[in-house]
Amino acid sequence: MTVLVASDLDRTLIYSAAALGLTMPDPVAPRLLCVEVHESKPLSYMTETAAGLLAELTADPSVVFVPTTTRTRKQYQRIRFPGRPAQYAICANGGQLLVDGVPDRDWRRQVAARLALECAPLEEVHAHLLATADPAWLRKARVAEELFAYLVVERALVSDEWLKALAEWSEPRGWTVSLQGRKIYAVPRPLTKSAAMHEVARRTGATTTLAAGDSLLDADLLLAADAAWRPGHGELADARWHAPNVTALPTAGVLAGEEILREFGRAAGRAAGALRD
Repeated sequence: MTVLVASDLDRTLIYSAAALGLTMPDPVAPRLLCVEVHESKPLSYMTETAAGLLAELTADPSVVFVPTTTRTRKQYQRIRFPGRPAQYAICANGGQLLVDGVPDRDWRRQVAARLALECAPLEEVHAHLLATADPAWLRKARVAEELFAYLVVERALVSDEWLKALAEWSEPRGWTVSLQGRKIYAVPRPLTKSAAMHEVARRTGATTTLAAGDSLLDADLLLAADAAWRPGHGELADARWHAPNVTALPTAGVLAGEEILREFGRAAGRAAGALRD
C-alpha cells in the first residue's frame, strides 16, 4: 500500500515573511523554523509544529511525499525540509521530474514534445510580456527552465484590466495566466502538476493520491487527487473555487501549513486502515 502526497510549496507548506499571516498577539505567535536561505538571508518558514508533522509523515514507509512546485529546480533545491528526503519532486509546474535530485530526461522529452504540438512558442509569449508590461510596475522578467515565463511586479500598480487582457491574449495560444503574490506567471496549458503526479503514481504504484495547493496553477493537481485541500488564502480561496474532492480550509497564513499536514496524516492513516480491512 502506497499513499502519494503531492503538495504545493509556497504559501501552502512554506511561507515567506510577507506571507506568514501572523494575526495573533506576538507573545502567542507560533515558533518558526527557517527551511530556506537565499543569498545568506532567511527566506521561507514553517512552524515548528508543521515541521514535526512533516517529519512524522515522511517517516511512514507507506507514504511517498512529493514536493510539487512551480519553482525551478535551482529554486527548489534551496529548501531543506525536515524528515526523510523526497525521492521524487515535481518542479517547473510539472516540466521537471526529479528523481533523487536528478532531472528525468525521458519525462522532459515527453513534456517538450507535447508543448511543441499544443502551444504557441515560449519566445512569442515572453516577447508579448515584455512589450506590454509597464516599466512603472515591472521589476524583473524571467524565463524558467525554458518552459514558461514570469514577471516580478509591484502588485498594487498592476491593473486588473492589464491582467484580463493578458489572459485573453494567452488563452487561444494555449497558455494560462496566474497571479501569485508579486509574480505573474504565463504557463503553457498542457504543462501541469497533475500529469507529473500521475507519472510518479505510476512509478510508485500508489493506491491513493492526496494533494494541496493555493493557486490557480494548483487546480489541476487538486482535481486529479483522490482527496485534496486548499488553504483559506490564495487565488483559489479568493475565487471561492471548490470541487467535490477538495476541502476548503478556513485557516490562512503559515498556520494553514500545519492544518494541511494534519489532514495529510489523517487521510494517509485512513487509507492504510481501509486497505488492511
